[in-house]
Amino acid sequence: MAHAVLALGANMGDPALQIAQAIEAIAGHKQISLLKQSTLIVSEPWGKTDQDRFHNGAVLIETTLAPLELLDFCLATEAAIGRVRIEKWGPRLIDIDIIVYDELVIDSQRLTLPHPHAHERDFVLDPLREIAPDMADWLMIQTDNKSA
Repeated sequence: MAHAVLALGANMGDPALQIAQAIEAIAGHKQISLLKQSTLIVSEPWGKTDQDRFHNGAVLIETTLAPLELLDFCLATEAAIGRVRIEKWGPRLIDIDIIVYDELVIDSQRLTLPHPHAHERDFVLDPLREIAPDMADWLMIQTDNKSA
């Protein structure tokens, strides 16, 4: 079983509801066990700043899904909730990102782990530190090693 952290965010519709729906789908998957859930925080947008504030949180999971299978599940869950990808970093009904997957490092066209921008975003780091401080520490070490 692998341990992973998924970051969740939304700033359209009813963000808290959409995040709850995503967490329900995650917890309901037969190959995923929900271990911990962070509190939700509200943050300013990142990247594209002329939009509503975001609600953000994270979950720690245990899974038998391989990283790309987990990615496909996250994308399918976003689509089921109604997300349509229009612009990078733009408004969204739901966003589910894989932040870390064990201590796996991947750099492919479909998936980069750890998440390449997580270390720059307090709205990712704060929930991550709340539910998985060891993974947050590992993420920061990986980031420091890339910039050295």
